Amino acid sequence: MKRIFDAQLFGPLAAMVVVALVVALTTDRFLDSGNLANLAMQVSIVAIIAIGATIVIFAGGIDLSSGSMVALMTMVLATLVKTFGLPLWPALLGILVLGVVLGALNGVLTAWGRIPSFIVTLAGLIAYRGLALMFNAGSPIFSLDPNFEAVFYGRLAGIPLPFFYLVALYGGATVMMVHTRLGREIMAVGGNPAAARLSGINVQLVQTLTFTIAGVMTALGAILMAARLNSGSPNYGQTLELQAIAAAVVGGASLTGGRGNILSTLVGSLTIVIVQNGLNLNAAPSAVQNVILGLIILLAVGVDMWRAEIVRILSRGGGTPVR
Repeated sequence: MKRIFDAQLFGPLAAMVVVALVVALTTDRFLDSGNLANLAMQVSIVAIIAIGATIVIFAGGIDLSSGSMVALMTMVLATLVKTFGLPLWPALLGILVLGVVLGALNGVLTAWGRIPSFIVTLAGLIAYRGLALMFNAGSPIFSLDPNFEAVFYGRLAGIPLPFFYLVALYGGATVMMVHTRLGREIMAVGGNPAAARLSGINVQLVQTLTFTIAGVMTALGAILMAARLNSGSPNYGQTLELQAIAAAVVGGASLTGGRGNILSTLVGSLTIVIVQNGLNLNAAPSAVQNVILGLIILLAVGVDMWRAEIVRILSRGGGTPVR
């Protein structure tokens, strides 16, 4: 339990509370029950995709393709249901399989192709959006299934279903990272790939698995996005990859790999969504929101780099490094 609720969780948690207080003081609508319920629903898609983004970062990689993957997956789902008449649930299974394939492709090109993950997923960011535009002449496809919206808007015992999705997925990811051999190997690969290889870890396989997990999480996010709007569109998922990476970094994951707490990513996701919600409530233009999101990422990465520098200085001086 101590390994789950370690000190890395409390810094992001304190930052989220401060951000929430600032937003609550600048608008009297933030604490409305309707707004808080909307906030809980809104965070689910980003938070689920951020699980995969964080695990890739833990292993020392980065995934810039998830937002475009969401667009492609919603268009494939809509085409399967509306054009080919496939029942909804088999179509959803097909999207999960597509998530595995696209994630594994990113992993294979990175791990065995020896192409930096930044380049592989940047190419994916462009190519997947282009592929999404090839469906239905680039136009959205609406009204997939009258029962589909229940996947996102449904409730169990009065609680929105996305809450249960987050509990299940973050619970499973935490167990994997803290209590399984794969979780330890992911951290080892991100911390020092050469040392991990010498200790017998199949580094390429671990890296591929992290991207495959990210692909599955992106597929789940795409399904929720399509259910939320009961449609598919090549415009869905724009900047989602940046929000997911920002959630991981704000949550304390190090972009140099090997350090972080998966639960902190949920806190980071909430922080990002609260900031966006506060800006919306204060009628800030979308351009301003993008600038502020960029500044948040820059600040979070800067803090991580400064922390790493302090660790190096302490190590040279005989201090105890903290990872």
